Parts: sequence; C-alpha cells; structure tokens
Amino acid sequence: MEFFDAINARRSIRKYTPEAVPSEVMNKALDAALLAPNSSNMQTWRIYWIHNEGPKKETALACMNQGAARTAQELVAFVADPTTWKIAQLANLEHLGPNAPAAVKTYYTKLMPFVYSWRILAPVKWLMFNIMGIFKPMPRKPWSSRDIEEVAVKSTALAAENFMLAISAQGFDTCPMEGFDERRVKKILRLSCRARVVMIISVGRRDPEGLWGERFRLPKDIVIKKI
Repeated sequence: MEFFDAINARRSIRKYTPEAVPSEVMNKALDAALLAPNSSNMQTWRIYWIHNEGPKKETALACMNQGAARTAQELVAFVADPTTWKIAQLANLEHLGPNAPAAVKTYYTKLMPFVYSWRILAPVKWLMFNIMGIFKPMPRKPWSSRDIEEVAVKSTALAAENFMLAISAQGFDTCPMEGFDERRVKKILRLSCRARVVMIISVGRRDPEGLWGERFRLPKDIVIKKI
C-alpha cells in the first residue's frame, strides 16, 4: 500500500472479525516500530506483544473490556521506561566505535548519564539550565524525573504510530487505547514502578460495525498556522 493510502486507511476500529493476524504481519509492523525516531537514540521504549490467550484476556479486562480489546486478535502494549537508558548508551558507544568524533563520545559518556541519572540533583539541573538560558538559547528540560519520563513517552508514541501505519499498510487494522487500568496492566506485564504504559494497541481485521462513523477532523485553518 502507498504511504498516503495507509494513512487514509488507518482508522480506530472498535470491533474486529475472528480472522487471525499472521505472525509475519505483526513482526513486520514491530520491526517498523523500532525504526521510529527517538530522543538521542536512547530507545527508552519496550514493546510487549500480548499474544497468549491468558494474558490477552487479562489485558482486555484491564482495558475495561471494551470491544476494541475484547475482540482483538492481538494486543500490543507500548511502554516508556527511562530506566533502560544504559542499555542503549552502551550499544550506541559500541556501534560508534573508537573512531567516533570526540563530541559524540562526550554526548553519550557524559551528557546522557547527567540527564538520565543523578535525580537527586534535579534542582541543580534546573538552576544550571535556566542560568545558561539567560545568555544563549538552551533547552530548559529535561531536569526532573517527570521530564525524563515525558521524553520517553514522546519517543514511545512515535514508535506506536509507526506500528499502526505498518499494520494499515498490510491491510489490517488497529485501535490505540488509553482507556485502561495502568496498575493492572503493569502487574500483568511485570513492569517496574517507573515504567509508563503509553498506549495499548489492538490489532485485527475490521468488522463493518467496528467504525463509529465517518472520519472527522477540524478544518486546517483552525489547526495549522503558517507564520
């Protein structure tokens, strides 16, 4: 499917047919999710393909047993977890090799640890960023655990969008769900306390009753501003 066809075909489906989703379709979409842009290539996302019937049924119940979850053939949880940053830090350094530019090495060996760790220094980070910002343009965040969490959530959402478009391009359908009991989902997936379940995406073949109506978006002149 052409790129813009996939975008136009993607709808949030609330009911699916019993048709199974082939594993190759899921794996191709998951591979596409991993190619999403993300902050500093730290890849602070984890993706849980909930395939087995037991966990899938538990997760559907944690999603308020809504039709999009209950009738789905597959469920995928996109999780932001900033505590995993060290894995990507070391992998990036190994990938760059000994001949990497000094500035890049400094970025991963000094700046990333400063940003992602030393949470006790959050007030100091805030003060430092804001003082430096008086004299030159300066990112004012992230300095707190909440900021780091927000960065991870943004990156994870980009991966989720890649996944949904890849599913759409293969002729199947999805529904991104935020209506779920995060505490119960974290228990099912055995997640750490700092992990955030960004969204759970159901996958299947759309049932004709699965669409709630024609697509509606606000007019461009309300949303898009050209300056």
